[in-house]
Amino acid sequence: MRKSAIIFLSVTSGLSLAAAASVPESGKNFIDSLMSEMTLEEKIGQLNLPVGGDIQTGVVLGPELDKLIATGNIGGFFNVKGVDEISRLQHIAVEKGPHGIPLLVGADVVHGYETVFPIPLALSCTWNPASVERMARISAIEATADGVNWNFSPMVDICRDPRWGRIAEGSGEDPWLGSVFAEAYIKGYQGDDMKSDSTLMACVKHFALYGAAEGGRDYNIVDMSRERMFNYYLPPFKAAIDAGSGSLMTSFNLINGRHATAARWLLDDLLRKDWGFDGLTVTDYNSIPEVASMGTSTLEEAAGLCLKAGTDMDMVSGLYVKYLKDALNRGEVTEKMIDDACRRVLEAKQSLGLFDDPYRYCRPERAEHELFTKSHRDAAREIAAETFVLLKNDKNLLPLKKQGTIALVGPLADAPNNMCGCWSMFARTENHASLLDAFRNAVGDKAEIIHARGSNIYYDAETQNRATGLRNIPHVGNDEELHAAAMAAVEKADVIVAAIGESSDMSGESASRAEITIPDTQRDLLKKLAKTGKPLVLVLFTGRPLVLDWESVNIPSILNVWFSGSEAADAIVDVLFGDSSPEGKLTTTFPRSVGQIPLYYNHLMPSHPDPEEGLFNRYCSNYIDCSNEPLYPFGYGMSYTQFEYGHPSLSGDVMEKDGKLTLTVDVRNIGERDGVEIVQMYLRDPVADIARPLKELKDFVRVHIPAGETRKVRFTITPDKLKYYNANLDYVYEPGEFHVMVGPDSKHVHTLKFTAK
Repeated sequence: MRKSAIIFLSVTSGLSLAAAASVPESGKNFIDSLMSEMTLEEKIGQLNLPVGGDIQTGVVLGPELDKLIATGNIGGFFNVKGVDEISRLQHIAVEKGPHGIPLLVGADVVHGYETVFPIPLALSCTWNPASVERMARISAIEATADGVNWNFSPMVDICRDPRWGRIAEGSGEDPWLGSVFAEAYIKGYQGDDMKSDSTLMACVKHFALYGAAEGGRDYNIVDMSRERMFNYYLPPFKAAIDAGSGSLMTSFNLINGRHATAARWLLDDLLRKDWGFDGLTVTDYNSIPEVASMGTSTLEEAAGLCLKAGTDMDMVSGLYVKYLKDALNRGEVTEKMIDDACRRVLEAKQSLGLFDDPYRYCRPERAEHELFTKSHRDAAREIAAETFVLLKNDKNLLPLKKQGTIALVGPLADAPNNMCGCWSMFARTENHASLLDAFRNAVGDKAEIIHARGSNIYYDAETQNRATGLRNIPHVGNDEELHAAAMAAVEKADVIVAAIGESSDMSGESASRAEITIPDTQRDLLKKLAKTGKPLVLVLFTGRPLVLDWESVNIPSILNVWFSGSEAADAIVDVLFGDSSPEGKLTTTFPRSVGQIPLYYNHLMPSHPDPEEGLFNRYCSNYIDCSNEPLYPFGYGMSYTQFEYGHPSLSGDVMEKDGKLTLTVDVRNIGERDGVEIVQMYLRDPVADIARPLKELKDFVRVHIPAGETRKVRFTITPDKLKYYNANLDYVYEPGEFHVMVGPDSKHVHTLKFTAK
């Protein structure tokens, strides 16, 4: 039995020391030597990644998992929480398993571990890569303190259809902004040294095109041209790979008739040969059997197809262990393919330093002092406040004053377990404050807080139970009576705050919605509240863009707070009462109607362009019953102050082939409060080899501007910002005229022109 060449000190009571026999070779030589001693079955075992338990219930597979580890039939596991249990399993691998090979320990640490940050869609609305990197760094510290060394994050799928529930897990609709955030996540998780005991190996997902699932229905098919893939959906993956992501997860969907997990052109030709990725690839949960169920192989053939395509590790299904040896005997795969996949698993472990010290992530003293700490929670509160998007604020109703009587109404006002949103299975929800708690703490004896639940999530109990999922909100009472009780309560109020929207698990995986409005009974409650004529603030909880056609007209103030983590309640109150100002801007377009979907800002020109806004021509590309315009455009977000843009200028009107231009614009804070503005720059190529979008985000600047002051904002335009993938998939630009636009969002921009040589 081969052992790594150090003395492994037990960190779990009852386990003995495991002594090493010799000093290990370094680098490739060590892996070569180790593999030379492994049997074919042991190599295939390294490709097996079973689920270790159920995070929601805390159940671990127990003897079954122990046996798999001791016999060398797995390379890692996931979904086990707690450093003591993870340490016990790691000791089995090192002390009893063939060759003492340590295990990868995976988890979905999507937006925090025990300290939970805002959902990724909300994080993207900060337009602040430093905040995302900070979140990922803290997440890595906490997860590794509890034994995890491999993170199934970030999800970098571009999504243009908000009916898809997993839009909550990504960074929105724009490939350039998505690429910026992809890099920030990788840097935060992996740091500068993956062998540090506080860094995680990232796993960028889902490769590829999962965010374009037809109809916004999870797990559905994708059919797309290569030009669209390369220009809109693949750039964030390329950015994550270039940033050094240690691993990559394949997606569930068919791509043009072939399952992504078995698509050799995607995983071998593009990912490995063209992009030079040499890290580990892993399937998504039980993906390999789906290759057969979706009609592209038999079950027996699926394992061989996936390995041949370039998928290294099999999550959950066990089909590599069951069928790869037979596939080898039939000539469907080669032993080199198995060796290459095994090598990448072992190299991933080596990159984490597990052969040097298998127990570097198994130190209980870290778990005692590095989880859910005050400093981490303070960071979560600060970052949450950056994510909120002020959609409307008539007559400067916000910020509120801590005085008088405030009615806090709605089913999400006193629901602390729903503040985190999807993918928060490690959260300590019992320690989270509700919005009601935060209101009472914030106002003290300065104001009176009246609370009424007001409604359920849905009128129908079955629909609510199906929608609320893991973070269940019980359906209680009769909604008409709940409405009536709320109306009685608000009679005494000077101002009404309605905490309304989606519940936590109405977005995320397997949470697609056909109608993306505020659910029925809550919307009816809002209408009744609006009829009182009292000042009314909608605090909107959501994991996706919603259709707010009625709300945008009839509600004076709307603050979109998404699902903003374990410190959400205090962060929301900070902004509502003006201790912080809203800074967020949308990274997804909000439609007026579900019928407009897919709706996104960087679209191509139709053959019959739509007329000017407010005009109608039947023979244009429009609807007869709805405007083409979004309700709230990409990049939109208000502040408690106002900003005025001067006329932009360019340093020249010609950019040489290897040159650059500088765009300059003055932005003045004309309000009475200090504020942060996110200044955005867009480009357009009006004549190209293939049609190009009407505008594309190419840069932005976050700038703090004190009240009454002006800041000069500069952007650098380089030839690389003009490039795209043409009909031959060459990354180029064609010389000619270009348009550059600058403004506070994608709709309200100043445009200048220049010529690129």
